[in-house]
Amino acid sequence: MTALDPRPARSPGVSYQDLLDADTHPVPEVLRLESSRFLGDADVPIDRYISREWHELEKEFLWKRVWQFACREDHIPEAGDYIVYDIAGMSYIVVRQPDLSIKAYPNACLHRGRRLKDYDGHCSELRCPFHGFAWALDGALADVPARWDFPHVDERRDEFDLTECQVDTWAGFVFINPDPNAGSLDDFLGGIKDQFAIWKLEDRYVETHVTRVIHANWKVAQEAFSEAYHVNATHPQILYYLADTNSQVDIWENFSRVITAGLSPSPLLWYDVDENTMMRSMLDVRVDQDSPINVPEGGSARAIAAQSARERWRAAVGDRVDTMSDSEMMDSIDYTVFPNFHPWGAFNRIVYRFRPNGDDHRSSIMEVLFLSPYSGDKPKNATIRHLAADEPFTDEPGLGMLAKVFEQDVFNMSKVQLGLETTVKPGVTLANYQESKVRWIHQRLGEFIAEGQRAVK
Repeated sequence: MTALDPRPARSPGVSYQDLLDADTHPVPEVLRLESSRFLGDADVPIDRYISREWHELEKEFLWKRVWQFACREDHIPEAGDYIVYDIAGMSYIVVRQPDLSIKAYPNACLHRGRRLKDYDGHCSELRCPFHGFAWALDGALADVPARWDFPHVDERRDEFDLTECQVDTWAGFVFINPDPNAGSLDDFLGGIKDQFAIWKLEDRYVETHVTRVIHANWKVAQEAFSEAYHVNATHPQILYYLADTNSQVDIWENFSRVITAGLSPSPLLWYDVDENTMMRSMLDVRVDQDSPINVPEGGSARAIAAQSARERWRAAVGDRVDTMSDSEMMDSIDYTVFPNFHPWGAFNRIVYRFRPNGDDHRSSIMEVLFLSPYSGDKPKNATIRHLAADEPFTDEPGLGMLAKVFEQDVFNMSKVQLGLETTVKPGVTLANYQESKVRWIHQRLGEFIAEGQRAVK
């Protein structure tokens, strides 16, 4: 990767670092980091979105080899709790052990291959519903019905133990990797661990959890949340208070981020926006309504809204909010861990995950979690709300105002997929800076698949 000077590359206007200079509170060092990269300007092949052959390459050389977010640790708090994690037509069981460690196995009986578990739940053993073969939680063969007929199955040897996937945790998230020869999660995550240390995502609970089927390849869905360049056409109502094309894009090895400032107007607007207009727009106040927050003459909507956010979070995290910057209160700090995991920094609460919808390369599952801080006893995690493709995000009240924004994003996705299936242009053209996070995803994807292909030769 070649370093890219962000100054000539970025949109004219107030840069994100300029906004940090004007913050009313000390800015954490993590927001001062800059890591722009020039990744070339070649088109991304359309086959990556529409080709069954490419989907098969992803199954074999990505999803079977990469570290991937499976669940939160508190989704399986007790020994015997388990979740079923499905990816690209494959299935895995992630189960809490009696010593409270976590193990994961391919979700398949070693007798005739039937899925061992169909739903998340709690168990004392992993027993196949077809013929009754059973394994202990640690994967050891525990029971063979009509044992006399299987003298060739020797539980004293480990070939009939369930094969373990690699499992590790970070910030309250459980990751699995089906490849026993893959490097450690710690090495894979790299510097993101230090960058998130101050935000303590492990001290959160899942306040809202929603999935929805999308009629588009998982990368089409994911890429809509990997840049802010689309805001002016897709979300015009937020141009008054979101600095879309002034976003800062940073790329490291296996993670990247886009930071977009709130209560800072889009540089694409051809007129000045006053502080109260920014505030009214952010609060979604109609023209015939009075705003609940007015910005006095000479005041800053950004600083006032940030202080209001501190008061909103004070009950959950106490006086710690007084040490946090306006930027942490107001800005979209959107990280992506390759290939499909999107935790947001500070108190944005958002976590996204995008997966193929079963073995269908033309549809996907978009997943949204809100990770919220709390005080006192940890609240119970929200039950997952599974929306069908024709159910709007606005049916889930826990998403708040973001539901309308998600609807605008989803409106484009199936039409992007159809356009890619139709166009005679062989590639997708990307901006050098604003869409460099999208390009990075494809670069890492190509590298992963190429490395996997070389390994089997």
